[in-house]
Amino acid sequence: MIELINIKKSFDDDSALAVSNVSLNVKKGEFLGLIGESGSGKTTTLKMINRLEEPSSGEIRVKGENVLDRNPEELRRNIGYVFQGIGLFPHYTVLENVSAVPELLRWEKQRINKRCEETLRMVGLPIKSYGSRYPSQLSGGQQQRVGVARALAAEPEVILMDEPFGALDPITRAELQEEVKRIHQQLDLTIIMVTHDMTEALLMADRIAVMKGGEILQIGTPTELLNHPDHDYVRKIVEMPKKRADRLEELMRLP
Repeated sequence: MIELINIKKSFDDDSALAVSNVSLNVKKGEFLGLIGESGSGKTTTLKMINRLEEPSSGEIRVKGENVLDRNPEELRRNIGYVFQGIGLFPHYTVLENVSAVPELLRWEKQRINKRCEETLRMVGLPIKSYGSRYPSQLSGGQQQRVGVARALAAEPEVILMDEPFGALDPITRAELQEEVKRIHQQLDLTIIMVTHDMTEALLMADRIAVMKGGEILQIGTPTELLNHPDHDYVRKIVEMPKKRADRLEELMRLP
């Protein structure tokens, strides 16, 4: 579904590479976690897939087609995008926010209404209760759910997510993670999610790509990375969830 071939990205004429020789494949229906510290190149890599950033060299294909051969606006309308800032239109109602892309695609009104009802129900915000509300009348978690519904509205096969849960409280974050995972399985979506939280990546992703210094150090399933890290940085990043789990176990055994 998604293929990156020797992708490089520089913001200053190749004197420093934000992304260096990144290659990866994401199969249809796969959930890939893209993890790394700040400045590792993970968000830049994500943005190049829907041409929010242009690669300096290399090739990116979505469904076998080079993204540079596609009109950027048309490409983005067919790829759902969810990010931490949410980006809802403040003067649009929930329904108007979710219907924005289908309207740009000139769907019939009846189809738009039906799809908005479906997607809002998927994220736990029934249209009768929430459709006429404005973003300012919602909690942060509810706004993020609307962001997910909006990304799903035009029935994309690909969803890109950039730190989508980072600003949420732990309980809301866990609930929305479960919702997204359920929707992923239900709709057979192809998802790439950028995160700096290894626990989140381990619990949600089918495979995880670990980035550092603009390069991918290792790609594997959660089990493979936990049991066979082949780089010191990968070893450190996967040990953090283990150490926290061990510490919680110790606390539970205390009198």
